Amino acid sequence: MKKIMLLGSGELGKEFTIAAKRAGQYVIACDKYANAPAMQVADEYEVFPMLDGDRLEAAVKKHQPDIIVPEIEAIRTERLFEFEKKGIQVTPSARAVNYTMNRRAIRDLAAKELGLRTAKYFYAKTFDEFKRAADEIGFPCVVKPLMSSSGHGQSYVHNDDELKEAFHDAMEEGRGDVKEVIIEEFIDFQSEFTLLTVTQKHGPTLFCPPIGHVQKGGDYRESWMPYAISNEALAQAQRIADEVTKALTGYGIWGVEFFLTKQGEVIFSELSPRPHDTGMVTLSHCTNLSEFELHFRAVMGLDIPAIHLEHSGASAVILSPVESDKPLDYNLEDVCHEDHARVRIFGKPVAHVGRRMGVVVCYDEVGCDMNALRDKTKRLAETVLGTDPYMKK
Repeated sequence: MKKIMLLGSGELGKEFTIAAKRAGQYVIACDKYANAPAMQVADEYEVFPMLDGDRLEAAVKKHQPDIIVPEIEAIRTERLFEFEKKGIQVTPSARAVNYTMNRRAIRDLAAKELGLRTAKYFYAKTFDEFKRAADEIGFPCVVKPLMSSSGHGQSYVHNDDELKEAFHDAMEEGRGDVKEVIIEEFIDFQSEFTLLTVTQKHGPTLFCPPIGHVQKGGDYRESWMPYAISNEALAQAQRIADEVTKALTGYGIWGVEFFLTKQGEVIFSELSPRPHDTGMVTLSHCTNLSEFELHFRAVMGLDIPAIHLEHSGASAVILSPVESDKPLDYNLEDVCHEDHARVRIFGKPVAHVGRRMGVVVCYDEVGCDMNALRDKTKRLAETVLGTDPYMKK
């Protein structure tokens, strides 16, 4: 049995913990608030902010984990190098987590070191730097904090009048103590997709079928598998994902995001060194192993012989329509009335308007009408709390 410390205990961490517990492992779930989703299924838990390096070190010293699994971006990553030197396994590696928790590091690695095609970009710490970058890139452009998740602080800017608000939001909504933003050219893409990539200790790098997804304000709203893509574009995405993950080192699952242009060009966007929110579609059993089971196996050094597409799948998030510090009343009847449909409630103790509270996943035969499957999934998600899956946050 291994002792696993989870840093960040949201819905992704909860599903990873379930996968670990099914295999008889011991999990300590950590987050900044009590009763976080993964804490509800873990053996023990700790409540502290991941950016407090001293408290992070105290928790590690107390529990003596064999493996540390980060689930969020805002972590005092330099401490992870220290833990790794002491023989604690960091997933996928301290280097990978350090690079990918900050958009500057991962974007520079991709564009400057590996020479991959990315959107044109600049960094800015002051509004004057930001304004000069916007003049260079032109409109529309995309603004993001260097460290954030779930679309917080991200905006699309269409003219000079929107610059001040975009800069303010990106600076204020960024996670951690990094006060800097990245401004990118807007890619006129046909669609976005995620390629879940699994690096193994003893086996070859594997790829899940590509996942199509829709985001609103930078936050995931729905996803589906498989995403229709040409063999040439898929091979290009796999080559890029393989190259980036090898450079970052380590074992685990990676959510590698791409743009697909109208001309069929694949452009690297971002990367997460852990299960990806769009990968919740794998909870529909569209693949032989979910992304959480894949991550667990890779973390443990267990073999993954192959990844198979077994069904077509779709997911749609359940968003809260209200503010509440009490458990919400979920309607499960409509989802349970439908065949090939499942609902997963995350168990978050506090609800905010537009906060993800659960997900509906549906599946059908490979080759089915994907639009019909997506429509069904979104329709059912809307019934659980009476929300529109595309409501604005």
